[in-house]
Amino acid sequence: ADPAEKNRELDEKMKKLEEEGPPERLEDWPDELKTKTFGGREGDHGYNEGPETQLGPSEVVHREDGSVTVAGEQVDDPEKYKGDPIPGGPTDPNSPTLSGEGDAKDG
Repeated sequence: ADPAEKNRELDEKMKKLEEEGPPERLEDWPDELKTKTFGGREGDHGYNEGPETQLGPSEVVHREDGSVTVAGEQVDDPEKYKGDPIPGGPTDPNSPTLSGEGDAKDG
């Protein structure tokens, strides 16, 4: 298949994901779509007007003190708005501490 046809096929697969909802886990995301933008190109519509709304509210702000606000209102359970640590990332409790990172994990 030529590149234009392949791109159209990928666009159709992404459209289906946008309609049905994104996978819960990154591992379940189709490999061929990992380079596509969920919701289409930037500028086609606002975040709150397209399929991106399935990814969560757009006005979530994580504060330095650990609190979280949504649309300016502080939430009762900030943990609800935190994802799992990225394996091997700085917040992963199982990742080794790298030189110069000692204080980052300690709080």
